[in-house]
Amino acid sequence: MSKPLIKSSPISQSHKPYVAPSEHPVEFTVKAVIAGILCGILFGAANAYLGLRAGLTISTSIPVAVMTVAAFKALGKVGLRGGILEANLSQTIGSASSSLASGVIFTLPALFMWNLEPTLLQMTLLTLCGGLVGVLLMIPLRGFLIEREHGRLPFPEGVACAKVLIASDAGGNRARNVFVGLGTGAILKFVYGWVRIFPDELHLRLPFLKRGQVGMEMSAALFGVGYILGPRIATIMVSGTFLSSVLIIPAIAWWGEGREFPLYPETVRNIAQMSAGEIWSRYVRYIGAGAVATGGFIALLRTFPILLESFRAGLRRFTQGLAAQSARLPRTSQDLPLRFVLLGALVVVAIMTAVPHIFGSASTLPIRFVGALVVMAAAFFFVTVSSRIVGLVGVTSNPTSGMTIATLMVTSFVFLAAGWTDEVG
Repeated sequence: MSKPLIKSSPISQSHKPYVAPSEHPVEFTVKAVIAGILCGILFGAANAYLGLRAGLTISTSIPVAVMTVAAFKALGKVGLRGGILEANLSQTIGSASSSLASGVIFTLPALFMWNLEPTLLQMTLLTLCGGLVGVLLMIPLRGFLIEREHGRLPFPEGVACAKVLIASDAGGNRARNVFVGLGTGAILKFVYGWVRIFPDELHLRLPFLKRGQVGMEMSAALFGVGYILGPRIATIMVSGTFLSSVLIIPAIAWWGEGREFPLYPETVRNIAQMSAGEIWSRYVRYIGAGAVATGGFIALLRTFPILLESFRAGLRRFTQGLAAQSARLPRTSQDLPLRFVLLGALVVVAIMTAVPHIFGSASTLPIRFVGALVVMAAAFFFVTVSSRIVGLVGVTSNPTSGMTIATLMVTSFVFLAAGWTDEVG
């Protein structure tokens, strides 16, 4: 049995979940839902901007938890203070918007670039269906990833969020460091973002390497994420960038130095005329997407027995009587019944097939049906991959763009085989 990756965390060492003082704690309340929606609007917009600007989104679970804690403390002065489960529900609602923002910013801008501007209805339906598919397909995996893998997968951002909520519930000065972190981040942003005492971007050319260079961009948000992840996992993240900068990009530049014609997917410029950033954009990005897909297939093969076990357990609960079985399970171990998961997935497929606006008003019924099946297959695959990555290195390291590219490539092959190569396809 492997050792926990985060040894200093009492949450990762203990296999017992946190228990609220009340025997029947309040969880689903109006104020928790409203607070989650408001935080979701705020942080969803901020995360979408960050993703469009830097190509990377971050987990908003922790800042939403902090904002929820502060809001509930303020409401406590008028007798409306919320409990820990209300705060957890609120941050879950609020952070969900960030995940949806990631899916939107890595896909919908392409439609605008093709002058196929999606309507508000199409964007809403796409986001709604995608979010529902992700939640439904995650339910059979919850028992394994959250319970059985507890202590093996560190869930760094989840642990940090839990500590915020527990410190808030305990009261006193235990939550002080949360607000110290908020102030530190604000000061750092003020120093490099507004006053500009030092530059917010640094680039260094590497000698003896064609197109070899390394660089960094200052970000208070990513500094906080690195602090949460710790040196080991942060080093794993940086190693991919370092490998691209000092090995793959120089190797492509050296190999393409004597080529007279552009190499696909570039169709205009030779490799010799490209900068390091252009080589990364035209070639290395796709190598990374292939690496993500390969790692995803390996992770899926490793977890396939677990998937079967999860579905078998759900079927057993279904055949043995859901009501009686659920009554014997602790509240924290009860899942949505498998029949509702399957029914929900079928409903989403039916909606994507029947509603023309989701895939474009010009799409035909066969295209929509095959597209819906590809969506479900890709979602099943990447929910497994994504949940493992979140458990290992956190939401911020989730390669959403790489998974999007892999899904696009699979979809393109399927549509090419079906002969749908026109603008509608």
